[in-house]
Amino acid sequence: MAKISINLATGSLQQEEIIVGIDLGTTNSLVAFINPEKNPQVINDTGKGPLVPSVVHFNAHGDAEVGNEAKAFLTTDPANTIFSVKRLLGRSYKDVADHQSIFSYKIIDDDTDTLVKIKAGEKFYTPIELSAEILKELKNRAEHALKTPVNRAVITVPAYFNDSQRQATRDAGKLAGLDVLRIVNEPTAASLAYGIGLDPTQQKTIAVYDLGGGTFDVSILQIQNGIFEVLATNGNTFLGGDDFDRAIVWYWIEKNKLDMTAVADDHALMQALRLQAEAAKKALSTQNLYNEKLGEIWCSLDRNTFEQLIANKVAETLQCCKQALIDANLTVEAIDEVVMVGGSTRTPYVKQAVSDFFCSKPHDDLNPDEVVALGAAIQADILSGNRSDILLLDVTPLSLGIETMGGLMDVIIARNSKIPTKAGRQYTTSMDGQVNMKIAVYQGERDLVSENRKLAAFELKGIPAMPAGLPKVDINFLLNADGILTVQAIELRSGVKQEIDIVPSYGLSDETVEKMLIDSIENAQSDVAQRMLIEARSEGEQLVYTAERFIAKNATILTPEETKDTQSYIDSLKDALSKGEKDLILKKADELNEFTRPFAERLMDMAVGQAMKGKRIDE
Repeated sequence: MAKISINLATGSLQQEEIIVGIDLGTTNSLVAFINPEKNPQVINDTGKGPLVPSVVHFNAHGDAEVGNEAKAFLTTDPANTIFSVKRLLGRSYKDVADHQSIFSYKIIDDDTDTLVKIKAGEKFYTPIELSAEILKELKNRAEHALKTPVNRAVITVPAYFNDSQRQATRDAGKLAGLDVLRIVNEPTAASLAYGIGLDPTQQKTIAVYDLGGGTFDVSILQIQNGIFEVLATNGNTFLGGDDFDRAIVWYWIEKNKLDMTAVADDHALMQALRLQAEAAKKALSTQNLYNEKLGEIWCSLDRNTFEQLIANKVAETLQCCKQALIDANLTVEAIDEVVMVGGSTRTPYVKQAVSDFFCSKPHDDLNPDEVVALGAAIQADILSGNRSDILLLDVTPLSLGIETMGGLMDVIIARNSKIPTKAGRQYTTSMDGQVNMKIAVYQGERDLVSENRKLAAFELKGIPAMPAGLPKVDINFLLNADGILTVQAIELRSGVKQEIDIVPSYGLSDETVEKMLIDSIENAQSDVAQRMLIEARSEGEQLVYTAERFIAKNATILTPEETKDTQSYIDSLKDALSKGEKDLILKKADELNEFTRPFAERLMDMAVGQAMKGKRIDE
């Protein structure tokens, strides 16, 4: 095993190797580094271009293909070709249920707040696993181009990403074999790429307008003493260049007098039209007319019509800009610089609209697809200590978190977080009538708490007795500049509160921290596999409990045959739980959910009917 040392002041590995910057995007991803001339540069390996489509395809054997090769399967095998996975990171099915129609692959609906899973073939994948496949491809390309191992990275995320989404991004990096030194906000990275914020004497207020393929966000940043503070963010996680493409597709369907329902149901044709629309959009940035044919379908569009089709969507982005300024309590006049990010900002109509809104010409000299990755590379250079003019704040060397169901570690404050810092997350009870909750605090990088270092444990007592899932318990971690960790738990409905002070770094040598970090990277694959099995088992057991309660309480609305069949599905899930195979458990859980969904809908209809009985509307 190679010897790696760790610097506790920065929380980073010390080894003469390159730290890369990665933009893990919704539509495309790319990787950049600082070249020997000390300039940020994207990696363009094997002649495929710097952009790696954020697409993963699984063949009949379950093997993954990523990027350009996978993109070809969007039309030929849409059910097993995953795109826009970034939208699913750290999200539950309920978060994305309204947008299920835009995905050609199956997202598992288990009607809970658990994180989504995607089905491809007979296997189930988490967004973390899928993102890890994209990151592995980026890592491989970087290693091939630079002829050196690449084990450390800075990864960017949208400024609005919550703790769960940021931790999911970290986990994906670890699963890809990367030590993620820092998660950096995309608008911060874009600003760094333009040199904004590198001068510690500089004080500026800037707006970053980021219109990508699938998402839009605007961030208002204040930069002072080299520190980027996010004053406000706004946006729409389901608005982007993809919407421009869809507008063109529907326009063509209408112009060619096609049956909209029939086309929508033909996934292969829809994907082919979408790709043709994307080509039209790009062409109209430099020309006034696009005229091609897809089979018997004429795909013709002029720039003026295109701008009419997207006008409402662009207006939505400007409304978000307006709201962000209101939230930051600023006017347009207070904005010193405007930075453009995302491939969709190449559209001349978008550039002009943003320029008119902010009353100034935005920065658009750098390639908008590359600007975030370039900034991430600069941040990586800062973390490596190569820029002595920039102050590195103290960071926590190891992650801090609590134990959750099944002995899993849920990270609250991630390794390399600047201190002082505060973070929190909300939890609930797992059993009906539960009045106490044990909170065990751990330090380390492994997925199982048994592999980490226990710091303390305490009990939150006096939670009001309620059905499982109803209590809301906020657990907050506050790590001060002296390294003292205060852990606070409060049940929001009753106000019951408990807190404890801990010194997390006590007794840890550099060698211990180093070993814990190396172990986490070496065991990432097995750790994630164990985590997913435990999560699948917990979800399966909860579903069995819920389904059996449903049968007992609602026997009158089920026929004897329905009751018998439901019990058969429950028994199949129980059998899968006893075998301990993750994919089998998820498959049987999905089958039980699909079978019982009509019963839940029937119960809801009856409840509504009962509520309306005896009521009249006064004239």
